[in-house]
Amino acid sequence: MSEYVRIFDTTLRDGEQTPGVTLTPEQKLEIAVQLDRLGVDVIEAGFPVASEGERRAVKLISEAGLKAEVCALARAVKEDIDAAMKSDPTTIHVFFSTSDVHLRIIGVSREEVIEKVQDAVSYVKDHGFICEFSPMDATRTDLAFLKEVSKAAEEAGADRIDIPDTVGIMTPETMRELVSEVKKAVKIPISVHCHNDFGLAVANTLAGIEAGAAQAHVTVNGIGERAGNAALEEVVMALHLLYKKKTGVDTSKIYSLSQLVRRLTGVPIQPHKPVVGDNAFAHESGIHVKGVVIDPSTFEPFKPELVGRVRKLVAGKHAGRRGIKTILEESGITPTEEQLSEIVRRVKELGDKGKTVTDTDVVAIARAVIETPPPEKKVLDLRELVVVTGTGVIPTSSVKLDIEGKEYVSAETGVGPVDASLKAIQRITQNLAKVSLKEFRIEAVTGGSDAVAEVIVKVADERGNVVSARGAREDIVMASVEAMVNALNKLLARRAP
Repeated sequence: MSEYVRIFDTTLRDGEQTPGVTLTPEQKLEIAVQLDRLGVDVIEAGFPVASEGERRAVKLISEAGLKAEVCALARAVKEDIDAAMKSDPTTIHVFFSTSDVHLRIIGVSREEVIEKVQDAVSYVKDHGFICEFSPMDATRTDLAFLKEVSKAAEEAGADRIDIPDTVGIMTPETMRELVSEVKKAVKIPISVHCHNDFGLAVANTLAGIEAGAAQAHVTVNGIGERAGNAALEEVVMALHLLYKKKTGVDTSKIYSLSQLVRRLTGVPIQPHKPVVGDNAFAHESGIHVKGVVIDPSTFEPFKPELVGRVRKLVAGKHAGRRGIKTILEESGITPTEEQLSEIVRRVKELGDKGKTVTDTDVVAIARAVIETPPPEKKVLDLRELVVVTGTGVIPTSSVKLDIEGKEYVSAETGVGPVDASLKAIQRITQNLAKVSLKEFRIEAVTGGSDAVAEVIVKVADERGNVVSARGAREDIVMASVEAMVNALNKLLARRAP
């Protein structure tokens, strides 16, 4: 197994063959520049004979002064190779089908395959280009013939032989055996190109390297035809950390490149995808959060910073006190133990309702809880709230408040349920303080119809006292009432002798 493994990136060629993905030459150049900064050895820029745009893209990238080899794909026919040459790449990647199932479809004999491959490779080499040859559908090709055609390509001058698992049918064991067999037949370096139809592309790529392959074909985010290709980020991190091998890749740039490819291709990244998925370094479970806060290696195989990421602690029904406390501390909020207990209770309550709780939600809830007076300092507390609203109905609210141990009820109408509820509260408390609402605003609303709303109110009394308070609930009426009750408690505490 080589100490240094070459990374051949085919995001711009095989990756662009993802259904629905089309990149402009300028977009391809933008990705190529970032791939070069990442440190890949080869950038397969496109298939020049396919279109004028492909030819221009490969030429743009070839002329960009990149350190990496720039590779163009070509079938083993003169027309394709000429188109590739006109794009001025460093390398031409020639392919021709070799499996019986393919040969039956194209009507070519094995003897003709050998002849065409040798002619094509010789033609590339006669013009001074590096040549990599791929026997397409190698993993379903008769082994003896695969060795024969690989040897023929080598004799014609090929610099590398690629073994493509075109339909993704290999297992790590069979891939190891196949690469070992081909390695016996040729002396030039071997590449592996694995598709992910059974979810084994990365495992098969690593198995091929174990068997002596010197170069891995990969794509950013694993994009590609059908189920995609071996993912660059997964292969590279496995090589570095599990196999202790070297590549030219600066892993700290992996995440930014992943996001660039996601944005330009429009192909989303599943949240649980290794290395670059949203959840790869996210922790919600209380046990896990406690572990990573104390020692990240407890539940992480490597530091997120290695791939340009940061750890994320997620609030939800599985969250514990430590995780939520850490989220709040990062926002500069330090609740008391009693307040933290109430914040955790509310977060779990939201999670139990199926709500995805964001950091913004947690902060909004925390602010509301911190501004709520402790029970012993409350003058009034909400006991019941009923609102009626709808088409053809005058919005009405019925409120029951507990004021120093006695319950009071009032009902009011308004322009909406919030207005009616606040008027009802003001009616009940008018003998304690004549208050007017000076300001009402919604400061934070997270996404979705079940979003947590943070409401801030400013109220003033007849003595000129002015206070602000907030409430945070997934029900905007409840958030408004909570804010008003908190404001009145503050105001009454200020008026106390």
